[in-house]
Amino acid sequence: MLTREAMTAHAEWIAPDLLLTETALRMRDNNIGCLPVGENDRLIGMITDRDIVCRAVAQGLDPKTATARDVMTQGITWCFDDETVADVVERMEQKQIHHIPVLNREKRLAGIVSLSDLALRGPEELFSKVSTLASRDARRHTSPPASH
Repeated sequence: MLTREAMTAHAEWIAPDLLLTETALRMRDNNIGCLPVGENDRLIGMITDRDIVCRAVAQGLDPKTATARDVMTQGITWCFDDETVADVVERMEQKQIHHIPVLNREKRLAGIVSLSDLALRGPEELFSKVSTLASRDARRHTSPPASH
């Protein structure tokens, strides 16, 4: 199965100067956990709801003045829409990521593929691997915090 068959197509991207409050509202309104960040028609980063919480709010940045560029992940991992889902799952596992932007061969954003997309639309033989990735992360986030 090719990634284009499992991805969420027509992914919206945001400008790097979008305020974090606006970024969070877009995520909420679209029921999504990440947004690609683009500039000059090129993908330059990715921002997740976790980035907003951990890199902005927890660090004391004001979401009314801080921008996506301030907390986005740069140098992101991406894939092509004609790569196999198996290859993309392997890359997600190696990088320990849950979302990956999907580009066409002209390197334009074609969509995003997430663990949820793969669990819903991916081939059955990859379901256990996707489930393992998701459950490993769930355990990490539900473990009691280390005492300081």
